Amino acid sequence: MTGPIEKTNPGPYGLYSPDQERDGCGVGFVAHIKGERSHQIVLDADQVLRNMDHRGARGCEPNTGDGAGILTALPHEFLARVARDDLNTQLPEPGKFAAGVVFLPNNPEQRERCKKAVAEICAEEGQEFVGWREVPTDAAEADLGPTASAAAPCIEQLFVAAGPGLAGDAFERKLYLIRKRASHLLRNDWKMSEAKAFYICSLSTKVLIYKGMLTPDQLLPFFPDLTDPDYTTHLAMVHSRFSTNTFPSWDRAQPNRFMSHNGEINTLRGNVNWMRAREGVVQTDLFGDSISRLFPVVEPDCSDSGVFDNVLEFLLMTGRTLQAAIMMMVPEAWQKQESMAANKRAFYEFHSCLIEPWDGPASVAFTDGKIIGATLDRNGLRPSRYSLTKDNILVMASEQGALEFPTDEIVLKGRLQPGRMFLADLEEGRIISDEEIKERLSTAHPYREWVESQKIDLDDLPLNDEIRQPNHATILQRQKSYGYSQEDMKMILTPMANEAY
Repeated sequence: MTGPIEKTNPGPYGLYSPDQERDGCGVGFVAHIKGERSHQIVLDADQVLRNMDHRGARGCEPNTGDGAGILTALPHEFLARVARDDLNTQLPEPGKFAAGVVFLPNNPEQRERCKKAVAEICAEEGQEFVGWREVPTDAAEADLGPTASAAAPCIEQLFVAAGPGLAGDAFERKLYLIRKRASHLLRNDWKMSEAKAFYICSLSTKVLIYKGMLTPDQLLPFFPDLTDPDYTTHLAMVHSRFSTNTFPSWDRAQPNRFMSHNGEINTLRGNVNWMRAREGVVQTDLFGDSISRLFPVVEPDCSDSGVFDNVLEFLLMTGRTLQAAIMMMVPEAWQKQESMAANKRAFYEFHSCLIEPWDGPASVAFTDGKIIGATLDRNGLRPSRYSLTKDNILVMASEQGALEFPTDEIVLKGRLQPGRMFLADLEEGRIISDEEIKERLSTAHPYREWVESQKIDLDDLPLNDEIRQPNHATILQRQKSYGYSQEDMKMILTPMANEAY
């Protein structure tokens, strides 16, 4: 190997284009459906991850991976202890503080610039900045490859306490605003050579993410926190990344903040363009005038999975439930399903006017710390299977056998189906069927009434008696301004206009 390894991804080059980042991966989760916490959940999830090693990929060295990671519930006892030992501070009660793993520049001055900016934004948003903790890492124990080591950021843990009178979803929205403001400010700072090294993996009162440019076998050895017996959780989502025709990086590893993804989003460009177009008319009382600080919703330098997660998080933070947001983004094939219940058809028809389907093939696992589930898009071309044991351990993975149990211990097993949602409510302590989820959501509002009273079909519009003629003096100039050639006009646009394609 000659010369230094680039720590940032290149721009368009040859057949490579950054906006074509795709993932073909292994995804899975382990959860106790009654919400009981234990360190065994972390160990079981690690086993699931290791068993999906073949679904990830390697770089130019066998010990440099495309990415691996784990999302767990916030381990309150563990965090309280390390905050006391490392920061000499006492954390508030659960729900009143947030923690997150943050990637930072290796350059000391740029790192301090990022940390100072985050603290200032916390104060501006009325929240209490608690401090930073260096996340222990062990590259030698993990046998981290040269390429992954050269690209590795500095990794620290951020603690933020809720402002006066703030808790629950209101605090989560403040954390979302803090993270978006910090990301927009710092990742786009052209004065910092390592601007793209800044990345907040998560910042939440509910979940915590450890991830990196790792192989599945390297995750726990690299992050000793995950091997601590005090690190307990009732759920754990894991991901082994295969960056299809793309460049791996530490920030693109999964899980993302609310989901993990196996497959591709093949409608990506249209989805992103429409989200940008809607930013001019988006309104919500939950953010008021601060809504513009969340834009762009879709952050640059993301893979298709990261973009999906950006939009999913935006829908969640602006008032929808996670399962409702998933139904909006990954709908069933409803248009010609005459046997589908009328209220469900109305739900999909109403939301088709608000957002386009994010079509794969894709299998998406998702969680907000209270529920955990998965869905297949309507193409149904990505396998996912689940099992539930007598001990209330729920396992879902990209394939059967990711975590082995004696046959007589399994009380339920199955596979995801196209357009169907599999969901466990860890507060209610039960699995909720696809029918119940969608019946509840589709009857929450009078969607059929809204569609019939508000939808306008083009065929219903009156014809304009006056046909406007183009300004022939300027049409060629305007045509060139929009990038069309004479051949485009004759061979593409003219037939489209004449035939109404």
